Formats: sequence, C-alpha cells, structure tokens
Amino acid sequence: QVQLVESGGGLVQAGDSLRLSCAASGRTFSDGAMAWFRQAPGKEREFVAFIMSSSGNTYYADSVKGRFTISRDSTKNTLNLQIDRLKPEDTAVYYCAAANRPPRLVRGPYDYWGQGTQVTVSS
Repeated sequence: QVQLVESGGGLVQAGDSLRLSCAASGRTFSDGAMAWFRQAPGKEREFVAFIMSSSGNTYYADSVKGRFTISRDSTKNTLNLQIDRLKPEDTAVYYCAAANRPPRLVRGPYDYWGQGTQVTVSS
C-alpha cells in the first residue's frame, strides 16, 4: 500500500523558514514525479512545486519562486520543501503528491496524495 506522510508544518512568524518533508512508502516513484500543493482557507488547492525523479528538474509556481526549494532524497524515499522568508499568504495546508509516471502537466494528474501538514504564518 502506497502512503505519503507529510511533516514539518507549524506556527511560525513572517520571515521565518520551514522545511516540510513527505515520507513515501510502498513505492519509490523513481520513474515518476513528485510535487507539492497547498490549500489556503476558502481557496482551491494550488500547485506549488514539482520535481522530476529521473532528471531532478524542478518547476515552481511564480508566487513561490526564489523562496521555495523542492528536493528529493532517493535514499530515504522522501520529498522535501524548504520554505524561506515565509509570508502570511503562505498559510495553508501543504500536500505532497506523487505520480508513477511523469504527469502530462506539472499540475497533474497525480496518483497519490498525502494527508497534508498545516503551515500558519503570523504577521
């Protein structure tokens, strides 16, 4: 059974940094891709960052470029998201997603989703 479990969220102040992790089990996704999405209160889920497993190529939403860094540790089968210079508008539940094969678009579709981790940024 494939599981994605996010961790690392919390309550932080604007300007702080956080590192989110997503531990994958049941599959390695070495031939696919992984990504981070987020959903703020009252808003639709939005794409944040993408990484292709085979090449390591990354892609970011314009709103997070320069502050967010996605990475994948294949030895630990984990996906990470380093978030620097947090802003109140980054407050959201952050989800990781994984695809067995590279999705048609960086926004999806994805085969598996985690349950999310809450990030709250106070001003």
